[in-house]
Order: sequence, then structure tokens, then C-alpha cells
Amino acid sequence: MRMDKTVAIIGAGPVGLAAAAHALERGMSPVVLEAGPEAGHAVRQWQHVQLFSPWEYNIDKAAARLLAPTGWNSPDPGSYPTGGELIDRYLAPLATRTPLRETIRTSSRVTAISRAGFDKAKTKGRGQAPFEIRYQNGKGDEVLRADAVIDISGTWFSPNPAGSNGLPAFGERECAGRIAYGMPAVRGSARDRYAGKTVAVLGAGHSALGTLIDLVELAEEAPGTRPVWLLRGDDPAKAFGGGRNDKLAARGELGATFAALVTAGKIAVETGFGVTHISEREGRLGISAGAGSAARSVVADELVVSTGFRPDLSFLSELRLRLDPAIEAPLALAPLIDPNEHSCGTVRPHGARELAHDEPGFYLAGMKSYGRAPTFLMMTGYEQVRSIVADIAGDKKAAARVELVLPETGVCTRGSVASAGAAECCGGPAKAEPSACCAADESARKAGGAGCGCS
Repeated sequence: MRMDKTVAIIGAGPVGLAAAAHALERGMSPVVLEAGPEAGHAVRQWQHVQLFSPWEYNIDKAAARLLAPTGWNSPDPGSYPTGGELIDRYLAPLATRTPLRETIRTSSRVTAISRAGFDKAKTKGRGQAPFEIRYQNGKGDEVLRADAVIDISGTWFSPNPAGSNGLPAFGERECAGRIAYGMPAVRGSARDRYAGKTVAVLGAGHSALGTLIDLVELAEEAPGTRPVWLLRGDDPAKAFGGGRNDKLAARGELGATFAALVTAGKIAVETGFGVTHISEREGRLGISAGAGSAARSVVADELVVSTGFRPDLSFLSELRLRLDPAIEAPLALAPLIDPNEHSCGTVRPHGARELAHDEPGFYLAGMKSYGRAPTFLMMTGYEQVRSIVADIAGDKKAAARVELVLPETGVCTRGSVASAGAAECCGGPAKAEPSACCAADESARKAGGAGCGCS
């Protein structure tokens, strides 16, 4: 196999830089195209947020080997960094003090990818043609040719809209000045925007919970701050997580803290609130749900939409992708992460086999590989790119090997039923069977039974 391959890596976040580090170790030539002005651009948008996982899970091994000769001091493996600390103590040194600095092209936004001389419909000889990557860097259109492409561009800049049908709510674009997405720094750089205001937060994931907790703390500093939780579902308890059963302690603590605040009445809760309309009301926002006699509305000064993210697939339209039609993840990965069907423990480690497409040499990795699913962990991405780079290098044995043990979430969900005690009562998460709800369910199925019945 040729070892002088050029590997185009889209995105200079933690997983993108890890991919470049692995490519360098295998004698290949990585070129990292980053749309932002510096590495870790997306992380900088949430640098105020503390990660759920400690440092031991946030540093890629190949990246650490690159950093070692620079005199880099590895952080305490048991401490929990914020996004800003992840940048300052890991990503920035990796991007500027190691050979990776020669591989990164910043302010380079990819606009299209194809095969040189081949449109999507042409097959014969396609696999031997190099990839043609077009990008813009402020100087005009540029072209890069590469033997392989790993798209690790993430999803942060493609947030889901407020509308419960997947479309923007009526009036959402017109009211954009009072709407933020993701997890704004309500006690930091955006404090003046939210202090003393009624702030509605839409969503049931960790970003929504974290923002609401911050708003409660802001209310203690700035009287008049009133957090309102808009929940599309009917059961707030589903958002509380696994608590003490969660092996990522910081994540379990977040859910427990949030549950206590809701119980204490410090967060107003509106359940079954599928947003349909957003409108301006005398300098405030009118947020409406339902129709006819079932219509309801909430008036707030600001709205934070924390309803997750989706991948930007627009520049991949000339590539042959195998994506699940529902969550837009690679077809082989989708059953392991589809929140409609299965979420028990953490997703088992996976790599090139699950992430490949009908376009040889092209892979989705990192958060983008999860499509619209919400459960991605950084260390999963590191294992993905280790396997992918091995596959590109022709080392099929290393690509197939699993080199990661993931912590369990302590939450077992099958369909719409969840049990925070599943780690105790069901023997933990299923290890291999994606349709199984837990270890006991998996064992029962292997024995020829219908399952353990806990779901």
C-alpha cells in the first residue's frame, strides 16, 4: 500500500486534530481544512461549558505522543476541563507547537467534494480517481486533491430549529435577534442579555439542562431573572438522566441538580409544548404551541433553542453516501445510536467498518457521524479516527481492532421506556446486540428467548 497518501481532514476540532496525528504517525500527509480562524473554532463557542468527561478521556494517544517532545504537561487525568481549558491546555499546543501546525489551513471553508473527472453517476474507474475538494479561504476558490477524505466538520453550526416538525417555527427567522441556539454563556459573555429577563429554554438535552441551571444561578445574582423550561414531551423526569448510576459522574450530577431545581419550583415548566409560532409582542417574544382550543403561549424576553444539531450534508451531494434516512448517520452505525429505537449504556466502540460509504476512501467521523443523534462522546471520536486512518493505510487488522473501553451511562432505554437503575437490575448495558435493551435482555435473546422483559 502507498504510505505517502494525502488525507484531507475537514475540521480542526479535537477529533480532526487526532486524525491528523494518526495520519502523521503512519507516514501519510494530512491536510486539515478548518472553516474558522483557528483550530478548535467550534469549541470556542462553548468554552464556558464544563465537559462531562475528565481529562483522561479527552486526550488522544497519538496527539499526546506528538505533544510529548514539546515539554507539554499533561493535565490531571481526573479533573474536568471546560471548553476553554480544553483549548488552552491541549488543542492550542497541539495545533501550534507540533508538526500539525504545518498541516492546518484555517479560514478554509469546504464548499464541495467530488472525484476528479467523475460526477456522482459515473462508476467505472471511480475508486482510483483522487478526491477533489473545493474550499474558500478569502482569496477565492481553492482546490485540493487527496487520496482520502475524513469529514469531521461537526454539527455545531447547524442547530435544529425551534419548530417541533423539524422546520423553523413560523416567525422564527424574523425574531432571530431574540433567539440563541445551543448553550449561550448566560452567566458569562452573554450575561447582560439575560440578567433580569424571562428566558425560555426549549429542549430536553444536556445543553438545555445546563442553560437552565445557569439561569437559576443567575437569578440569585440578578433578581427578576426567570427561567422557563419548554419541553416537547410530557414527562420531565426523562431528562434527569441516570444520576448516581452514570459512570460519567459530572453528567449524572447535572441531571440530579436539575431535578432538584425543578422539584423546588425554581424553574417554571411547560410540558407538551411543541412550538409552532414565534412572534414579536411589544418588545418581547410570544412563543406559541398547539392550535385551536389546545393552543397555548408563553411570553418571554429571550428564547434559547437547545433542540440538538444536524449535519450539513450540502457539500457532499456529489459523493455516494450510505446514510440512515431518519437520523442521517452512516447506515451501519445508525442502529446503535438511533434514539427512537435504542439507547442503553454507551454506544460500543466502532470504526472504519461502520463509518465507510459506497465512496471508497471517504468517511464521516466525530459528531457529524452521529447525524441527528445526541449521544456522542469525544473519546468515541478518537477511536473512530484511529481505526479510519489504519484502514486508509491498508492496515485492516488494526482498523478492525477495538482499543477503547467506554464508561456506562447507567441509563437503559428501549423505545419510550427508561430505567435509571438498569445498570444494577439488568446487569448493565448490552455489549454487542443493538436491538437489546440491556445485558440481561441480550443474554435472553442469545438463548433463544424473547428477551428479559424489562423494556
